[in-house]
Amino acid sequence: MEGERAVEQVLENSVIKVGDVFLEEEKAKSYQLTADSFYTLDSKIMNEVTDTENSQGILAICEIPSEISIQELSKKEGLIIATDRIQDPGNLGTIVRTSAWFGATAILVGKGSVDLFNPKVVRSTAGATGMLAYKNSELSKDLEAMENAGWQVLMLDGNAGAEPIKNIELSEKTILMVGNEANGIEKKFFGPNRKRVMIPSVENNRSVESLNAAIALSIALYQLNS
Repeated sequence: MEGERAVEQVLENSVIKVGDVFLEEEKAKSYQLTADSFYTLDSKIMNEVTDTENSQGILAICEIPSEISIQELSKKEGLIIATDRIQDPGNLGTIVRTSAWFGATAILVGKGSVDLFNPKVVRSTAGATGMLAYKNSELSKDLEAMENAGWQVLMLDGNAGAEPIKNIELSEKTILMVGNEANGIEKKFFGPNRKRVMIPSVENNRSVESLNAAIALSIALYQLNS
């Protein structure tokens, strides 16, 4: 995990295990952190081990948390996010960060989505990595299992016939699904018991074809929690 804000946040949250923290020598004195161990690196080595072009001179080695099982997840309540082929790391990181802000229980990362622990995803979460239980999901099987346990599935879809999100009441067991940036949710996931929900444009102004996937999810989360 790289960056001052991200490292500070993950240390403060104390959710995932942080091993060693590495600081660039020239910047070590400027950081006020509460980690168990620190090491300093010269600028050349720091530039070699960091992934960003302009490093902030701080990184932490963190333990990737274990996945939650679908059996354990099905027994919980709350709001779960499911992603179908979200491919942009910045989008997935923003989805994690926003979902944590709105108190989501977990995230199901469907096949075809970028790795949840891709460095760019982790940076985009701004320290929210580890705040959500997660499962790398075979969505067809897992959604069916969750529905059998009483969960409803809402599918963000901007096409005709979808229900405006403002008309939806959040139940105690809700899965909100967001699809691929270019193609939306794959058709095989649609079904008679799953609700298609949309974010209407102002006065049906469709001068823009669609919303960014992460932005759409953020608006939907706000609406469901209002």
